[in-house]
Amino acid sequence: MQPFLIALQFLTSLPVRLSGMPAPQAVGRSLLHYPLVGLLLGAILWLGSFAIGGAAVPLQAALLLAAWVALTGALHLDGLADSADAWLGGFGDRERTLAIMKDPRSGPIAVVVLVLLLLLKFVALWTLLAQGDQLALLLAPLLGRSVLLGLFLTTPYMRPGGLGQALTDHLPRGQVRVVLMVIFAFCLALGASGWLALLVTMVIGVLARRAMCRRLGGTTGDTAGALLELVECGVLVALALQV
Repeated sequence: MQPFLIALQFLTSLPVRLSGMPAPQAVGRSLLHYPLVGLLLGAILWLGSFAIGGAAVPLQAALLLAAWVALTGALHLDGLADSADAWLGGFGDRERTLAIMKDPRSGPIAVVVLVLLLLLKFVALWTLLAQGDQLALLLAPLLGRSVLLGLFLTTPYMRPGGLGQALTDHLPRGQVRVVLMVIFAFCLALGASGWLALLVTMVIGVLARRAMCRRLGGTTGDTAGALLELVECGVLVALALQV
């Protein structure tokens, strides 16, 4: 139970309290529950879409997106903003890129990237809700967090001493592979939408990992958060284009 609560506390703004400082092994095992947290977030959004179903579709999309950001505490948006600033301002230099990521301030590139991503999410949600397609509300949060299992399973962590270090050092690799296979099978069982969402996730994951390894030699918490946001956005847009 503790690993799930660790994942829930870290990935959401839900009021979760732990009894004490978790052991590194429990932190590593918490990664196994990231997809479950994503599914929980998706279920909340899915139920929310029915609760506000009488409102105009653009308003539904805006309310769901606002709830989505609130439920996650904008944690991953912050990672995307830091990564965007660092990727441009780092000029291809590893140490400069890592240094910029640690700067809490956001530059114009971060603002532009966040606005574009939220705009794409909003319009994609609008399109999907107009067609009565709520499945994307489950798939996007689920796959956005599932992709992190593959990232930490295959990619070195570049910030020694952080939470990500505990994840990679104490990651139950065999169980992670089992969870990924379950997610894979689940998406395939959903038919065309599940296949498309899975394909988009894999493409974005591979390209993002390659960029991280070339620039940094691995991943950081910020780049992991950026990957999550890119996958969520990519899945929503791809499914909206399919409508």
